[in-house]
Amino acid sequence: MAEFSIIGKRISMVDGPAKVTGGAKYTDDLTLPGMLHGKILRSPHPHARLVRLDTSRAAALPGVIGMITGADVSRPYGILPVGHDETGLAVDKVRSIGEGVAAIDAVSAEIAEEALELIDVEYEVLPAAFDPEQAMRRQTDWIHEDKPYNIEKEYHHHFGDVEAGFREADVVREDRFTAEPVTHAAMEPHGTLASYEPSGKLTVWSSTQTPYYLQLTLARVLDLPTSQIRVIVPFVGGGFGGKDEPLPHEICAAALAGKVGRPVKITCSREEVFYLHRGRPHQIIDLKTGITRAGRIAAVECRVIQGGGAFCSYGVVTILYAGALLAALYDIRNIKYDGYRVLTNKPPCGAMRGHGTVNVRFAFESQLDMLAEAIGTDPVEIRQRNLLTPHSRTVNDLRVTSYGYPECIRQVIEHSRWSKKRGKLPFGEGIGIAGSHYVSGAANSIIRSDMPHSTVLIKVDHDANVTIFTGTAEIGQGCDTMQAQVVAEELGVGLEQMHVVAADSDVTPVDLGSYSSRVTFMAGNAALQAAREVKRQLLSAVSEQLGVASTDLVARAGKIFIRNDPSRAVSFAQAVSAAQEMMGGTLMGTGSYAPSPQARGGKFKGAGVGPGPAYSYSAQVAEVTVDPGTGRVTVDRVIAAHDCGRALNPLTVEGQIEGSVSMGLGQALSEQVLYADGYILNPGLLEYKTPGMLDSPEIVPIIVESVDPEGPFGAKEAGEGSLAAVIPAVANAIYDAVGVRITSLPITPEKVLKALQTKRVGSGR
Repeated sequence: MAEFSIIGKRISMVDGPAKVTGGAKYTDDLTLPGMLHGKILRSPHPHARLVRLDTSRAAALPGVIGMITGADVSRPYGILPVGHDETGLAVDKVRSIGEGVAAIDAVSAEIAEEALELIDVEYEVLPAAFDPEQAMRRQTDWIHEDKPYNIEKEYHHHFGDVEAGFREADVVREDRFTAEPVTHAAMEPHGTLASYEPSGKLTVWSSTQTPYYLQLTLARVLDLPTSQIRVIVPFVGGGFGGKDEPLPHEICAAALAGKVGRPVKITCSREEVFYLHRGRPHQIIDLKTGITRAGRIAAVECRVIQGGGAFCSYGVVTILYAGALLAALYDIRNIKYDGYRVLTNKPPCGAMRGHGTVNVRFAFESQLDMLAEAIGTDPVEIRQRNLLTPHSRTVNDLRVTSYGYPECIRQVIEHSRWSKKRGKLPFGEGIGIAGSHYVSGAANSIIRSDMPHSTVLIKVDHDANVTIFTGTAEIGQGCDTMQAQVVAEELGVGLEQMHVVAADSDVTPVDLGSYSSRVTFMAGNAALQAAREVKRQLLSAVSEQLGVASTDLVARAGKIFIRNDPSRAVSFAQAVSAAQEMMGGTLMGTGSYAPSPQARGGKFKGAGVGPGPAYSYSAQVAEVTVDPGTGRVTVDRVIAAHDCGRALNPLTVEGQIEGSVSMGLGQALSEQVLYADGYILNPGLLEYKTPGMLDSPEIVPIIVESVDPEGPFGAKEAGEGSLAAVIPAVANAIYDAVGVRITSLPITPEKVLKALQTKRVGSGR
């Protein structure tokens, strides 16, 4: 008998039919009787004081019903307890172009747009800061008066003996790497619909990854008890981190609805989505690494200056991840990290797929290749000489359980025929390798609570159908399917009997949201625990019927039977009836999950960011062709091996690997939010260059199963850990192809051509 009947099978998404037939309803598809359309007036200045705001002409326009200004939503909020620095609309001054100053609702979107043009705003323009290095030297005109020199947070972590490590090193390199800001480019723009019932209860439908945090924020800003707020997540057309914190339009929609007593919907334009941003930050990375002749990493010193934009957002987490996850991929015993989150007059950056790790991994994996060349060793070998071991702790107290990185490396070098290609291809063709990793959810909650991170409730109906109530937000990553698989496997029934009710705060239990690749590990474990509670009740009832101990029974293929005598069995439906009679009512089970204390990291300042209950690992090889006449880089093939613990659904794991690689390729070669004095020059999907179908190389996903001891059926994350590796793999392949090293992202043809020209001049050619 196979170990599993559903786990490990290639199963289509349970929400797939609704999406492909057009039956799926997204936030902007929703309407309510009497619904109004909301629009937000946004600042044209990056930094200015609000002197006067006159809405009288707009209010007189026929069809305008209501409006709010900053005074109506003035209570500060933020996703992090240490960063409550935003308001729904600007109160005293604006801090970036695109920040809202007033909001209007009207009977049509067109009238609301017209009304915005009638609002008279007088600004006192203030000096603006755009470059983080310059912003942190500014003596006056700070973006937030309580943040001197525009430094939101800084962290200085020193583990081991870095000075001694550098003395031990035979080769030391110091390099500066830079990465420009990129954004999520999710297919669905942000949208929110808010409505009050006569009882005063607020219902909000929103395209969000974190319904629970949105509920908490609305309660804070609107001064309502959470029991009076219901948050429902409709179908979500992609998030990638851009929808995992409460955003101003959500607050404005709720406040407008409360003021006028009618439902209000706000759907952001694509340009507005760009100005909301919350994407990957502009970072300057100064990296110093020392290695011995034997190829061992002796010491690492890293300084990161991060342009955070105008507000905190996830900034503290972002800058801490950049340092914390220098560890947990390789065994490095001496690390010094200095991180600065600097405020600028740009839209705030936040969480984006691979949050906090991607840019530093580009720097580290690129420099690792440089060091390998300096000591005359193969880039693969230098990585293999610095591996961790399973069930160990890093120097900064991150707990590593399962560790499939060595197997990932082995798989990609074998599939790529590395030894036959590295350094042996014709000029203009190259191959490069890199690695990456990520947390399977954060071990420490951002709300500083001991509550479970995930809770799942299961109800079994009289007809033996199973309903799973979960607070997780399905954003395309497959969490509904995953939980249905976990429960079906444990109960021994088919997926057709599963029904998932998700992300409705009135009927589903609390889950912290779909971010940091936490759902499979955390909600999966909660679902498994709930299923085991239901199964315990079923086995108890059947054991009485069959006269055997519960431990002698097996649930599989829609039956419960005796392990050593499968002919003695009852159907799942019969077992449900027997259990309901025994329990005297509905058959239910509840499960919850919180990371173990051993997974929560050290005690130093900032130690809460970086620990996870498990880490995923990825190794990738990129093969490229570089045109030396134009500098154009073509990625021909990417081989990506990913350690996901156990692949609960190989089909979706492969899809996540391919999606991560594609998104990473965009950042590597073309994606960049372009600014001029705070204005975004490319705020649309025509101008912002994400890879299309014609740009996509062959992607070879390879699943490595390390089977984590604490994951549900051994699973861990698969959604983010593969992204960071592809960027340095491409950079390293470019060097192999034409001998130039590009240290800034994106790697455009102009940069490659300039580097080639500089190389030719330097060589006298």
